[in-house]
Amino acid sequence: MTTLFTRIINGEVPGRFVWQDENVVAFLTIAPITPGHTLVVPRREIPHWLEADPETLTRVMAVAQVIGRAQEAAFGAERVGVLLEGYEVPHLHVHVWPTQSPEDFDVKRVDHAPDPAAMDRTAEALRSALREAGHSASVPA
Repeated sequence: MTTLFTRIINGEVPGRFVWQDENVVAFLTIAPITPGHTLVVPRREIPHWLEADPETLTRVMAVAQVIGRAQEAAFGAERVGVLLEGYEVPHLHVHVWPTQSPEDFDVKRVDHAPDPAAMDRTAEALRSALREAGHSASVPA
């Protein structure tokens, strides 16, 4: 069965993409811990991160690091959180979110009803930071 993330990647379900390359995409989560919370996902469905080949895992983490640096620039983050858990969607994904304090690591603080206009502005701020960092080729218009 196709995962929700594959449906987003294929354009069947809308997503606010900030990164796309031949192997990996990144898009804002619909339930952010903080504004800018992004999911980094391989295009290929991999149910569990332990099943990923080293090259895929390396690429996913490399993109996560690029996204984290852009989050620092776009949102003035003091730190950037990273989490691999995979309970909601059985498709390897890395959560990356900008933080200002240890309280921003509390996953119980997710916003289940973020303002769509604010999400659009957040996505554009992150895309802009990625372009400014030299990643225009992987940033969707």
